[in-house]
Amino acid sequence: MVGLLSYDSVSHAIAKEPCPSCGSRDNLVRYSDGHAYCFSMGCGHYEPATGEHSEVKVKRRVDQLTIQGEVESLPKRKLREDTCQLWGYRVGELGDKRCHFAYYLEPTTRVPVACKVRYPDKTFTILGDMKKAGLYGEWLWKDGGRMIVVTEGELDALSVSQAQGNKWPVCSVPIGAQGAKKALQKSFEFLNKFDTIVLMFDMDDAGRTAAIECAQLFQAGKVKIADLSMKDASDLLQANKGDEIVKAIWNAKTYRPDGIVDGHAVWEKLSTEESVYTVLYPWPSLNIKTRGLRTGELTTITAGSGIGKSAFVRELAYNLIKQGEHVGLIFLEENTKRTALGLMGIELNKPLHLTTEGVTGDELKIAFNATVGNGTTYLYDHFGSSDVDNLLSRIRYMAKSLDCKWIILDHLSIVVSGLDGGDERKLIDRAMTLLRTLVEETGIGLILVSHLKRPEGKGHEEGAHTSLGQLRGSAAIGQLSDMVIGLERDQQGKNPNETVVRILKNRFSGETGAACSIHYDSVTGRLTEAKPEFTDTTDGEF
Repeated sequence: MVGLLSYDSVSHAIAKEPCPSCGSRDNLVRYSDGHAYCFSMGCGHYEPATGEHSEVKVKRRVDQLTIQGEVESLPKRKLREDTCQLWGYRVGELGDKRCHFAYYLEPTTRVPVACKVRYPDKTFTILGDMKKAGLYGEWLWKDGGRMIVVTEGELDALSVSQAQGNKWPVCSVPIGAQGAKKALQKSFEFLNKFDTIVLMFDMDDAGRTAAIECAQLFQAGKVKIADLSMKDASDLLQANKGDEIVKAIWNAKTYRPDGIVDGHAVWEKLSTEESVYTVLYPWPSLNIKTRGLRTGELTTITAGSGIGKSAFVRELAYNLIKQGEHVGLIFLEENTKRTALGLMGIELNKPLHLTTEGVTGDELKIAFNATVGNGTTYLYDHFGSSDVDNLLSRIRYMAKSLDCKWIILDHLSIVVSGLDGGDERKLIDRAMTLLRTLVEETGIGLILVSHLKRPEGKGHEEGAHTSLGQLRGSAAIGQLSDMVIGLERDQQGKNPNETVVRILKNRFSGETGAACSIHYDSVTGRLTEAKPEFTDTTDGEF
């Protein structure tokens, strides 16, 4: 956002205009010296000054904000001085205009980083750097709690706060309905720590639409939408109806997406070709039976101990990254450094987790930028914590706030070990149900690694076939997965570096059986298809 270098003889807002850059109808604000700035989220179109104050310089950021104005009551708004004092809401002058100052503090340091200046004609300007700020008032409340109210404007937030005795959490989005979704995405972790989120946006079409968009960011049942008898909370307080604000909070309806439809309405869906978001596997023959990886599906990779499950999913992660996908990686058996080196090693065709000898610093940096550091790859630094609810929260954050379409979780046994109770089957049932529900809620493609129980007779390390019945602990793994892929390798046989990839379940097309053979190159650390037209000729035991 724009930051003004001097508060002396600063121009003031005079009109709202259409933006020639983003097409917004009235988000371009024109100032008395001729300069203009578009406040649409993600736009930032700027036109330089041409009038009598053209000597005023404008820059993108200021290092420090000077606190302007005085804290006092706002009689017209029915806001008491103690409310304004709590929120740091001030009244003063900027240039030759009387205005309100709503200061935004960085939530952690509580240092002012931005200020919205509101003029009597309801135009506003921004001082400082709003990118550093969270929700208005976010710094006032401890992490988490039973409930928080989110409003569409600063004065609405003060009104709700005062109606509740200035005791209970309330925040506001910074740039109205049009920027509400991005603001809540940015503060997702803060809001998600509350049991209930009540959205009290303006009672107009823009506010109602924004409330629904924001509600869909969170777990079903977590968000409630308040209904007001007037346009907003500030109007209610001005009309001496503060009690209605409190009632609206408690009477807010839980948002639940529509799910029941008339059977006649299904025809339109049946007559329209459905597009499924798909990314191909890096091994061509595997795509013949699977038709690739799809979002909205839970794919389970399983094998015996030491067969190479992590190496397999690491190749999948690299393949997704190189295709420009947003990917979240949760590798619970290794730290983030090991994960990063594994992906960088694939880029360089060298197992860097074993040695970086012969690799220059420049080569490492290039490999880093091409994989882990590309801006679309996110790793979970678990520090040994694998509690299932904590993991679900992180997966939801990756999906909703970071726009990750693909999440890789390695592996299920560690997740289960973080649950209370001793019945492994019941624990796996619960974990799988929660993961399946999360896939449906977020629409991500979840790739899950699971172990197999040891078969009778020849073991998996000797090349025994995999089967759904061998999935360790619970039938829920097979039942709730859309695709189950088994890996088979005879570690002591003639071809110890050859792995057969077998489709054990395929809800998409129904095709199962051996799909391909992949070869591990110990020099490069890569997995490549060994036989382009693979035919299963093994007679291993089930």
